[in-house]
Amino acid sequence: MLKKFDKKDEESGGGSNPFQHLEKSAVLQEARVFNETPINPRKCAHILTKILYLINQGEHLGTTEATEAFFAMTKLFQSNDPTLRRMCYLTIKEMSCIAEDVIIVTSSLTKDMTGKEDNYRGPAVRALCQITDSTMLQAIERYMKQAIVDKVPSVSSSALVSSLHLLKCSFDVVKRWVNEAQEAASSDNIMVQYHALGLLYHVRKNDRLAVNKMIGKVTRHGLKSPFAYCMMIRVASKQLEEEDGSRDSPLFDFIESCLRNKHEMVVYEAASAIVNLPGCSAKELAPAVSVLQLFCSSPKAALRYAAVRTLNKVAMKHPSAVTACNLDLENLVTDSNRSIATLAITTLLKTGSESSIDRLMKQISSFMSEISDEFKVVVVQAISALCQKYPRKHAVLMNFLFTMLREEGGFEYKRAIVDCIISIIEENSESKETGLSHLCEFIEDCEFTVLATRILHLLGQEGPKTTNPSKYIRFIYNRVVLEHEEVRAGAVSALAKFGAQNEEMLPSILVLLKRCVMDDDNEVRDRATFYLNVLEQKQKALNAGYILNGLTVSIPGLERALQQYTLEPSEKPFDLKSVPLATAPMAEQRTESTPITAVKQPEKVAATRQEIFQEQLAAVPEFRGLGPLFKSSPEPVALTESETEYVIRCTKHTFTDHMVFQFDCTNTLNDQTLENVTVQMEPTEAYEVLCYVPARSLPYNQPGTCYTLVALPKEDPTAVACTFSCMMKFTVKDCDPTTGETDDEGYEDEYVLEDLEVTVADHIQKVMKLNFEAAWDEVGDEFEKEETFTLSTIKTLEEAVGNIVKFLGMHPCERSDKVPDNKNTHTLLLAGVFRGGHDILVRARLLLLDTVTMQVTARSLEELPVDIILASVG
Repeated sequence: MLKKFDKKDEESGGGSNPFQHLEKSAVLQEARVFNETPINPRKCAHILTKILYLINQGEHLGTTEATEAFFAMTKLFQSNDPTLRRMCYLTIKEMSCIAEDVIIVTSSLTKDMTGKEDNYRGPAVRALCQITDSTMLQAIERYMKQAIVDKVPSVSSSALVSSLHLLKCSFDVVKRWVNEAQEAASSDNIMVQYHALGLLYHVRKNDRLAVNKMIGKVTRHGLKSPFAYCMMIRVASKQLEEEDGSRDSPLFDFIESCLRNKHEMVVYEAASAIVNLPGCSAKELAPAVSVLQLFCSSPKAALRYAAVRTLNKVAMKHPSAVTACNLDLENLVTDSNRSIATLAITTLLKTGSESSIDRLMKQISSFMSEISDEFKVVVVQAISALCQKYPRKHAVLMNFLFTMLREEGGFEYKRAIVDCIISIIEENSESKETGLSHLCEFIEDCEFTVLATRILHLLGQEGPKTTNPSKYIRFIYNRVVLEHEEVRAGAVSALAKFGAQNEEMLPSILVLLKRCVMDDDNEVRDRATFYLNVLEQKQKALNAGYILNGLTVSIPGLERALQQYTLEPSEKPFDLKSVPLATAPMAEQRTESTPITAVKQPEKVAATRQEIFQEQLAAVPEFRGLGPLFKSSPEPVALTESETEYVIRCTKHTFTDHMVFQFDCTNTLNDQTLENVTVQMEPTEAYEVLCYVPARSLPYNQPGTCYTLVALPKEDPTAVACTFSCMMKFTVKDCDPTTGETDDEGYEDEYVLEDLEVTVADHIQKVMKLNFEAAWDEVGDEFEKEETFTLSTIKTLEEAVGNIVKFLGMHPCERSDKVPDNKNTHTLLLAGVFRGGHDILVRARLLLLDTVTMQVTARSLEELPVDIILASVG
């Protein structure tokens, strides 16, 4: 018997969970009571509750233990106590996947399912379907059909929901119950109708026409269940997204008609669906926004919350569409529910004018401490959007963010603030020093390692460029003295960056680094020793290569290459150019902000896409002498339409002196097998086709791969841009569609493919240079060349920048791809590595008059990459 606790006991926390000290062995011992006669229903129900509690707490019951307890429990069907019987159903469902021979209770459950006691029938159906496998399902099919159309709503709903679960293992059997489900769909009970339509949809969901007919029928005849309406709205939205349909579609008309439904939940579901449809214009959103505006003045807090939360989402993409609701949102600012007030203010911040910002920030400050971290993050996101919209307000917003930063809060909340401050610093150069000062104060008592290391990295990157860089050194060195090893290592790297860029501070930095050499942690000592030795050389090139920009190789790739080098000793020194490069996003992430704990974990790193290609190509005998793979095209190029009889996609692989074209081929004709498949290529430039590696056989719908190897131009090495005409040649053999056996010797055939283009971007790998000026000085001007071009067809700087970045395939550095508003001059900084491992840097100065004029300056340690860049632009 459960002990009854009074209110004082509950408040003191004493005995609030009577099951917290249960032991599995003791409970299973108690289960022997099930065999006693007469049955004590109350005691047995209590023991079943304990068993269910243990299972749901993750306690592992062995198969033998579970089976013994289950067999003992089956005796309880002799009792007619309704509470005990329902506990039996629950236990059967929970133990069905643990105990053996659970199916022995089938007859008892079938008896209950077809009996006269309505309270037993629904739960019995659910329990029976839980233990029935596909072989036994046909035995109860007649009962299930009857249950689906039963007049008792709870029985009908139970049968429909169970059928939905059975679809996963017995689709074909359940599909035969569609007529009964159709009859249940016209039920007056709202849950039965909802469950019936759910089952019908899941049976037909792969037949788009059938689903559209189903929605059409609902539109004509209507539904009684608001739950069913909500589900059909979601189905219609999904159909619209998949079809990429226009707003003239009957599906969209159905959703819009639901905005006039008498049930509030249906109206909100329709409004939410319209808001979330991709590509909606402000005009198409208007009806949904009008409905949400009405909900803003609802007496129900749930409706007000739903409306303002959805309007907040709309304001991110279509602030003008929400402007009409500003008055209603203003009224919600003083709402007693702080979640609603927060969302109202953040929505107003996105839609309001610059003059209203100060007032709104003051209002939200008054209750920031009362709202949860989740809503504080929403506020931060709104401020981030404001900073981009009204750059002149960055000082007010920065102060507000710093106040929030000093208050209590979790990691996600603090990270959102730090991200926002960093984005303000990057977007507004005049806010840099204020922002850095705020962040310096934050790391004095920051409890989150990831944030501290990220801020230290930012200080090392931006601090040396400020008017008074020395003021940041105290904050950085404090981390070396006071923090644990991850943060100390980040601080050492930040100090080194100050020394690498400021000669006046170098002697002081060297003194501080010498102190760090004695640190207890290996990582901190190694970094300090390394940076100390580099800085003592006082060479700009060394500082740029090893401190400011670092390695541009893939770290997992470097690890694998070094391991391979140790396994196969060689007299040749290890060549860093044989290591795959890091892609630009990886290079950005591979900074001191990465926690060292992540580096120390000896987990196996998954091979990159390029490393997988390298292994595949190295296994082909014809390609073994090509050297390391430099680059593979990020996306395969389709050389046929997707609906044609042969589907061909090409991936371009670039080596130092060669290119390999990998053709992934699929034969979609089931009465043909293709053999000896090759793709013959004719270049327009001085490329030379060396050999073809055929796909031996292409049976129906089984992908195969063939290759073409070409040598890069030697007589005119700058002519890297080329168009290849492609022709697939193969032997066709007719075959039996059912067995796949060929029945003739076949005949030669060919199939014309789309042309394939090779551009300068196929010869360049993107790399990130965190400090472009340092990299520029490091490369030097020995092979610098400069030319001026007129981009006659381009009318804006933004378009020019986008086209140049895409055409050259290089990475924009220091956010130079962001063109400031109302400017007619801009400098684009690009970094990359040319095949063979040569750094290539480009500085493009753009001037906008009637058209865009571009002055391109390129630098590299070799002459060929510079010539290729200028020749390709010209």
